[in-house]
Amino acid sequence: MAAQKEKESLIKIENMSLEYGESINSTLALKNINLEINKGEFICVLGPSGCGKSSLLKCIAGYVNPTSGKVLMQGKEVDGPDWHRGVVFQSPTLYPWMTVNENVEFGPKMRDLPKAEIEDIREYFLEEVNLSGFGENYTFELSGGMKQRVAIARVLANYPQVVLMDEPFGALDALTRENMQNLIRNIWEENNTTIFFITHDVDEALLLANRVVVMSKQPGEIIRIFNVDFTDQIFKKGTKEVIYNDDYFKVKNEIMDIIHSQID
Repeated sequence: MAAQKEKESLIKIENMSLEYGESINSTLALKNINLEINKGEFICVLGPSGCGKSSLLKCIAGYVNPTSGKVLMQGKEVDGPDWHRGVVFQSPTLYPWMTVNENVEFGPKMRDLPKAEIEDIREYFLEEVNLSGFGENYTFELSGGMKQRVAIARVLANYPQVVLMDEPFGALDALTRENMQNLIRNIWEENNTTIFFITHDVDEALLLANRVVVMSKQPGEIIRIFNVDFTDQIFKKGTKEVIYNDDYFKVKNEIMDIIHSQID
């Protein structure tokens, strides 16, 4: 993808540490994080439980301020949440009193876009997440996978510069999860979206990302970054047979070894 080759920097994390609590009760969650997220990238973050993956995402989103260091977005320091950084959580955070259409339209309406444009955006993203025809349903009428698709459409409808996803498929059954992986991979490709995706599943990371970031146990540090191209291979071949090749197993085993070395 051309945008990745040009390496247009979108987010830069510089010497960032995060401490929760104060004095003797404090916990160092993240330590000396340095990371650049480029436009059009799909970055997956892996690491042992409690390593600070979600804390890192919250700092990028602007929900939490780092204790030291900084998060910059296009050169400007992040100092709070912003629609340019859309967040998808593990549990869909939808408005249950609204229909699917109203949930997806919410962001564009808040930005006072013209009615016709809002409708076009809604229809486009409902089609992208394979939910055309469900617009008049309320979200409580939907399955878990469908709710998560609405949550993704709602975030994308704002055209954020980066989508931050915190284990978004973790609560789904295996088949739904695979369908959602295919869906987000295709949306990323079609829209040149920038995605920062947290997961505990090594296969999920390798089948989605073009960069995999591996973190240490708490306090979370970045141990290693892998550049991978299995997603490109899936697009070229149209199948996931890539997961059976030697290169895939080599990278997967290397990542697993690093993560296991971090578990007491």
